[in-house]
Amino acid sequence: MTAQHQEHAAHPHAHGPDCGHDAVPHGDHTDYAHDGHLHREHGGHWDECEPGDHTAHGEHAHRHGEGCGHRAVRHGDHTDYLHDGHRHAAHEGHWDDH
Repeated sequence: MTAQHQEHAAHPHAHGPDCGHDAVPHGDHTDYAHDGHLHREHGGHWDECEPGDHTAHGEHAHRHGEGCGHRAVRHGDHTDYLHDGHRHAAHEGHWDDH
């Protein structure tokens, strides 16, 4: 999965453990869910942390939804579910890795 480097300009808010936004573990860094999108610190500024391509999570038998036991995080026009250090999103009958 390739992430795009898209700087989130004019972002005066500094995310951190007590900022009030959901912290989302993502690979080797932490994203923060803010206004339906995810920010990560990168080189002294904040980037949008979005996947650059479509990556299906193969053989994922677990169905995410209300009461599934995984934390739900709003992401754009859908909901991601935190599972084993990454995010899953429903997509056309399968789950994508975000």
